[in-house]
Amino acid sequence: MGAVFGASAVAVIVLMFATWVASVLLSDVSIVDLVWGLAFVIVAHTARAVGDPNARVDLLTVLVTVWGLRLSGYLLWRNWGTGEDKRYVAMRKRFGDKFWWFSLIQTFGLQGALVLIVSLPVQLTAAGDDVALGWVAWLGVAVWLVGFTFETVGDAQLARFKAKPENEGQVMDRGLWRYTRHPNYFGDFTVWWGLFLVSLAAGGWWGIVGPIVMSVFLLRVSGVTMLERTITKRRPGYADYIARTSTFFPMPPKSPTTAQEQP
Repeated sequence: MGAVFGASAVAVIVLMFATWVASVLLSDVSIVDLVWGLAFVIVAHTARAVGDPNARVDLLTVLVTVWGLRLSGYLLWRNWGTGEDKRYVAMRKRFGDKFWWFSLIQTFGLQGALVLIVSLPVQLTAAGDDVALGWVAWLGVAVWLVGFTFETVGDAQLARFKAKPENEGQVMDRGLWRYTRHPNYFGDFTVWWGLFLVSLAAGGWWGIVGPIVMSVFLLRVSGVTMLERTITKRRPGYADYIARTSTFFPMPPKSPTTAQEQP
């Protein structure tokens, strides 16, 4: 077990340090977002190589690879040529000459630690016993598929919406965005609960720490909470969108009358 965890940690440290060096050379910390999904792919393949491959490990590796490469590829396409994210620009101004060392720990180090924690189900399975795939594992695949669909379709729908000049500054409330204000975050959430279910029989119940940490960050830290802190001021009509649309879990939209009755 220690060999899998150790190798995964080394792989993530090397990736994050190399990305940090690139961010210094490019003066752009935003590139850390591009390797977020890729980091999980590297962990999955490292754990598989060091552990004992079997059908469950192979399945998890495929699922993580598809999810991670799709996410990193999408973010690369979306962020290409847009410059550094305003969050990091603000941090750069705040910390001045100390920013690069601060970013190494606070940004790259923190994300690397999160990758290792969230991917615990994958690592535990690679270090565990070869247990035949049962109905819980296939239920996990179904849950993963729901999450992957929400994330992929939601991103595609938003990209198409933003590509139309007439939608500049408007609220996206169509497609999956009609049922949840954050179909991409809900997708991420669901993907990792699905992966936990796939891992459960061979990885151990305490791998649940991974999806719990992902859920907390998506709902309370860097996902929904951070995005909605200022979006109402930037998007006309977003307050009305909040009133009629579920925050996270997909639900039928409220009727205008019901939304107005909300306290």
